[in-house]
Amino acid sequence: NFTIPGTGSSGHLCGGMLLTALLGPYAAFLTMIGVLLIQCLLFADGGLLALGANIWNMAFYGCFLGYFLIWRPIMSGKTGKSKIICASVLGSMITLQMGAFSVTLQTLASGITELPFSIFAGTMQPIHLVIGFVEGLITAAVLVFVYESRPEILMDVTAKEAEGRFTFKHTLVSLCVVALLIGGGLSLFASSHPDGLEWSIERITGSGELDADASAPYETAGRVQETTSLLPDYAFKESDSLLGTSFSGIIGSLAVLGVCVGACYIFKFFRHPQKKEAK
Repeated sequence: NFTIPGTGSSGHLCGGMLLTALLGPYAAFLTMIGVLLIQCLLFADGGLLALGANIWNMAFYGCFLGYFLIWRPIMSGKTGKSKIICASVLGSMITLQMGAFSVTLQTLASGITELPFSIFAGTMQPIHLVIGFVEGLITAAVLVFVYESRPEILMDVTAKEAEGRFTFKHTLVSLCVVALLIGGGLSLFASSHPDGLEWSIERITGSGELDADASAPYETAGRVQETTSLLPDYAFKESDSLLGTSFSGIIGSLAVLGVCVGACYIFKFFRHPQKKEAK
């Protein structure tokens, strides 16, 4: 989480726009589902009953609308760093706005809270506009690095448009190392401020959380998460050690990689070159 100056709030990278530029909308959507599943089950981050809503709000908009409505049209013709930056910032801001607005619609449709729709939407949209701008800058930085390293990795960019500085293996290793450094080191400096949703609710109700009825499905989902969450809230159970945060970041990164690679093998997404028969 990164602090939004002057607000008392924080934002976090959703990643849909970043992934769709690297993997395409369908693979990116599946990857986002893997990320959200791991966050929910391994770290108890996000309720199990809210998983479907989270997938829609963060994965669907970022991966599909971000690609078909923003990334692909902007990338048409000759590609350059300015286009990548524009698509990253614009895509992150628009898709995050749509996700934030969906939260207010889902809250209204649920009928289980008394949050005034107009006030809730009016609080959610501005703060997520700023969060989306910061996410866009982070997304642009990663994608520009990939473009300068191996441009053909990006969707809708051909190798003829730019010459990469590094080999594919070098680029992949660099991204993996950076991911582990961020998860294991930079995560220690994550903002402690409430995120955009919690901040918005707190501004309206005075509390960052809303009480939920202890219904049977709610209790069952809670027990499932309690059983599967080996590192609840990204920390060791019953420990305040900072090592828990670093360990969670590294384990989370490896878990996402393992789930995605495993799914590719299970569903035979990997394509092996066919050997030519000798004449």
